[in-house]
Amino acid sequence: MAAVLAYGPGSVLSHRPGGAHWQLVSDRGPCEVTVPQARRSRRGIRVHQARLPADEITVQDGIPVTTPARTLFDLAGAVPLAQLQRAAKEAEVKRLWGPLSLPDLLGRHPGRPGAAAIRAVIETPGRGVTRNDVEDALAALVRRARLPPPLFNIPLKLGSRFVEPDCMWPAQQVIVEVDGYETHGTRDSFESDRARDRALTAAGWLVIRVTWRQLRDEPAQIGRDLRAVLRRRSPA
Repeated sequence: MAAVLAYGPGSVLSHRPGGAHWQLVSDRGPCEVTVPQARRSRRGIRVHQARLPADEITVQDGIPVTTPARTLFDLAGAVPLAQLQRAAKEAEVKRLWGPLSLPDLLGRHPGRPGAAAIRAVIETPGRGVTRNDVEDALAALVRRARLPPPLFNIPLKLGSRFVEPDCMWPAQQVIVEVDGYETHGTRDSFESDRARDRALTAAGWLVIRVTWRQLRDEPAQIGRDLRAVLRRRSPA
């Protein structure tokens, strides 16, 4: 907010800090603002000059900021494609889309840096946080925490049906599922997840649910918790 106020009316938070404000990317580097007239950057503040239409600006938590779609469009020229895809998926999961879509912005700014990356995101919808991303993050966590090697996405017979946990330790009967409120917070998903967890618990399994954001931001603590659980449940 201080950075936005420093550049006066019409200034908005944007680019990577804008993405961090929407919780789409981590915030690393200087604060970035977009201003309607050419201004010099200051120490710790990077300035972009653009006259943004009203539908590309909003206010979130009291701070003027580019809309999620415009924020992604700005990020497209500044981050690797894989990171942009993850950010786009996060926006989709959080249901941040508004009246102005990425295709709308692409039609409005076809020659802007990052336009090719936006086309790639549009042409491959839903890439974002994939099963491979979850597996990679879990595998990295296991290596850093020096945990016993788990199994990833292996069908497990549960009564008359099969389930496919994200990660499991069969000897200890421990399962880790990575999800989030946005994707598992609907009534149907809530009921289905609890019924599945109940059946697994009745079969002797311990189900530990973590969110993608916790997995990304708190891997050390999750590793410590899992180590303690696996130690207690290890066969004698």
